[in-house]
Order: sequence, then C-alpha cells, then structure tokens
Amino acid sequence: MSHQSDLIASDILEYLKQHENKQMLRFLTCGNVDDGKSTLIGRLLHDSKMIYEDQLAAIEKDSAKSGTTGEKIDLALLVDGLAAEREQGITIDVAYRYFSTAKRKFIIADTPGHEQYTRNMATGASTCDLAIILIDARYGVQTQTKRHSFIASLLGIKHVVVAVNKMDLLDFSEERFNEIREDYLEFAQKLNLDDIRFVPMSALDGDNVVDRSERSAWFKGQTLMEILETVEIDEDKNLENFRLPVQYVNRPNLDFRGFCGTVAAGTIKPGETIMALPSQKTSKVESIVTYDGNLDEAFVGQAVTLTLEDEIDISRGDVIVKADDLPEVGNKLNANIVWMTEGAMVPGKPYDLKFASSATAGTFTQIHHLIDVNTLEHSAAEQVGLNEIALVEVSLDKAIPFDTYSKIAGTGAFIIIDRLTNVTIGAGMIVGAAAADGSNTAPVSADEKARRFNQKPAIVAVNAANAEDIVNALDRRLYEMGRVSGIATAETAQVLKTNGIVALVAGGADGADISLAADQESLDNLIADLQEQGII
Repeated sequence: MSHQSDLIASDILEYLKQHENKQMLRFLTCGNVDDGKSTLIGRLLHDSKMIYEDQLAAIEKDSAKSGTTGEKIDLALLVDGLAAEREQGITIDVAYRYFSTAKRKFIIADTPGHEQYTRNMATGASTCDLAIILIDARYGVQTQTKRHSFIASLLGIKHVVVAVNKMDLLDFSEERFNEIREDYLEFAQKLNLDDIRFVPMSALDGDNVVDRSERSAWFKGQTLMEILETVEIDEDKNLENFRLPVQYVNRPNLDFRGFCGTVAAGTIKPGETIMALPSQKTSKVESIVTYDGNLDEAFVGQAVTLTLEDEIDISRGDVIVKADDLPEVGNKLNANIVWMTEGAMVPGKPYDLKFASSATAGTFTQIHHLIDVNTLEHSAAEQVGLNEIALVEVSLDKAIPFDTYSKIAGTGAFIIIDRLTNVTIGAGMIVGAAAADGSNTAPVSADEKARRFNQKPAIVAVNAANAEDIVNALDRRLYEMGRVSGIATAETAQVLKTNGIVALVAGGADGADISLAADQESLDNLIADLQEQGII
C-alpha cells in the first residue's frame, strides 16, 4: 500500500518512478503474548493513512464482535486474520503487511509470541533488517523478550528497537522506562546486537508511534516511525567479499553465454578476475548484463548476468567469486540450526540440504549442544526437537563453497529438506568449518548406522510355509523404504544385528527380537508389525 501524494493525480509516472527508487526496509515485530504487536502494526498503518476506508469500516465492525479493546477500535484485527487468532486474541502465523511513506517502502512481519511458534518467528526474522521488540511496561523484560532478542541476534539482525508499550497504564513514568532500559541493556551484552534504541509508547492510543506524545515530554528521542524512516541499513551490507551463486546459465544462441544470479555480497566490475567454485577455473568479467542495459558495476542485491572473456565450465549451483578473495570450501561445517517439524533431528539420519543455488545430501554427525532460547544456557542432547535451536556438526556428501552466516548470509545459510516428503524441516546458519575429513577414525558403531537408516538393529524371524519368499519380499520392501536389512541364517543373524542391520531369518532363530507368524498376514501387516515394535 502506498502513501498519499499529490503526484498521484498530477504526474503518476513521476510518482511511480519515485516509488520504485525508494529504499526498502524489512522489519518484524516480536515480544511476549499480549504485548501489543498486532496493535502496533495496525496503529502504524492507521496513523500513516495507510488504511482504506472500507478496511477501516470492516475493522470497526469486527471490533464489536472480536475486539479486545473495549469501545476503542481494535487495530490488531488488521493483521490477525486467522479465525483462531481472533478467537484467542493471539498471533499464530507470520502475517506480512506492505506500506510506504514519502521516504521509504516497508515490509512488516508480525510474528507470534508463543514459544511453540519459535519456528514462525525465525522464519519471519530471516529476511529482516530491523526488529521491534515490544515490552509491556507493567511487566518489564520477560522470558519471551530474551528469546526473541536471541533469535534476532542469531539471524543477523543488526538494528533493534525496544518499544516499551502500554506506558499509558503507568502514566508514562520516566523512572519505569529507564528501569526497563537498563534491564534490557544488561541482558543484551550477551548478544550480537549493534544498534539498540528505546521508545516509550502506547500502541493503542498512538503515543510516540507516528506522532510525538505530549504525555512523555521527558522523552527526547525519535518516534518509532522516525526511526523506521531514518535508520541506516546500507552499512549492514557486505561490499567487500564478492559472491554470486549461479542460478541459471543463459544460452539463448551460439553468440551469448551468461551466468545469472543475485549478488549475495560485494561488488564486481568488467575486467576483474573471477574464479568459479568448486572447479577453481578463472576468467575475467567481460560485461554485466541486466534487463535495463549493461552496468559499469554490480552491487549486492542486484540480479545480473555476467559474461566472461573465456569459455569456462560453470553450472547452476557454482559460486562466482573474485580470484583473490575466496570463501571456505569443505564438506564438514558447524552450524546453528532451528528445527521446524514434529519429527526430531537425529544424528546420522540423511537429509537434503540446500545452500544458495546448490543442493547436496548430508547428515548431522554431532550435536555440540542445545541452546535454551529462554536462558541462553547450553545443554547436551541426543536429538533436536520442534522449535529447538542447537549447534551441530554437518557432514556433506560433497564439498561446497561457504562463508560464515555473520559474514555473508547469502552463502552462509541453508535449509534442511526431508528426503521423503520434500518438506522444509529446518534452517541452518553456518558458524564455521568443522574438523577436516580423516580426523575421526573411530569405527562406525551399530548405533550410528541405525540412526542413519532410521531403524533399530534386530533379528526378525519369519515363520511360514513359504518363509523364504516372504523374507525376500520383506527385504525388498524395507529397501524401498530406505532401510537396510539383510537375509541371514540363524548362525549369521547376530552378526548383522551387531552391525546395525535388520536381520531377516526364514524360520526360527535363537535370540530373535520378533517372530512373525506370516502364513495369514499380508506384507503390509508385517511391515506394520515391525513399525509397532519400533524396529523401523
């Protein structure tokens, strides 16, 4: 939604040109439940004249039915659109809103406050430049305040505005505001937050949101909107280390070969020497092609096509860098991960991982520690559950070029994909390289193999007249399910089990973990029996 301007009526083309060239600021709101995140966004849109008359009329009508602000209009309903959100008066999913002022364009992510929606908050924060952390002035810094501040820091957000909300309930007490400010700054010393600002406000009444409040004459800082319009974010971009993940090789005819992608960091000019990774082939940039014409220089964030002076082999998934400024290349790295699915992350189990424009398979070989998002304390763990954050070691099937996330987010992050469902189940932020291959020479344990194939080593005895045929069918079905089994005799079954494999034996076997009477059972029922016993 765009701001009101006289140019819209007098010179629409000039207005659109100005709007297109405005700087974009992405920010999120987060904090404790009922701190007023959705109300704040509604107030920003309302006081900035960003709500259409029919929207306002609809919200006024809904406020009478679902509102939580008494006779006042409930501006939170502008963003809490899900029925469950309105019924409970909370935010569940990330809601995005778009608006602009004369100075900037904005994308707002309204994120949940509940701990069970940590994954939603991390998703909303992953693309933001600034975080607004709301604190209820009555309660001060809470556990959720610390959790959201930590996640914002983990995801590389440099600018934080601590909005001390509901100050109207405390008569805009300067003493209370300063007390909360000191508490937050003491906690924030543990985090990597470069720019922290504080605003006393009332989202419900609009004090210090867009317009300065007369009720807080002692406050000499900027209002929230003034901060959003003036905060400097250009310096957050890495202009030193050039990285271009190749998304597409453009070959429309025999005379043109270009490598397309969005510049993840740094700058590049024609004539500069580049290297393609992982092949390490070098060449020089011949031209920088865009839809609007060739450029003399490309910057971070621009989508460009590079043509080179030499015909070198570059494919989708490669990374183009400057020859004298290389990222790390390896297949073992340490990363912070946010787990986003009900099924826990188990070390040794294979996953698909996507880095920028490349993809590979890999496993999490070690959990260094879980990070308590509420206290920042570390603890040992054997798995990572839904909404948990952990520092882990990742082992990839192939070497890839990468940077640390704090240095370059575009080449320092990855998503984790379930190999069976193709659903994104986690996100990772690279901390650095792990120990090189060959450093761990310990034998692979049966437990490690079992975790890799998501099964429990066992001896399965199949009793039936046609036991051998059923064993062969079971072996095939388990293979198709991604498990590892082996057909054994009574004498060799224990060897397979000791090595982490499901041993299938036709007939009886001493020490069998499960015996299947398979005469009258279908193959599906036999598989269900194995699942019920926790073997697969």
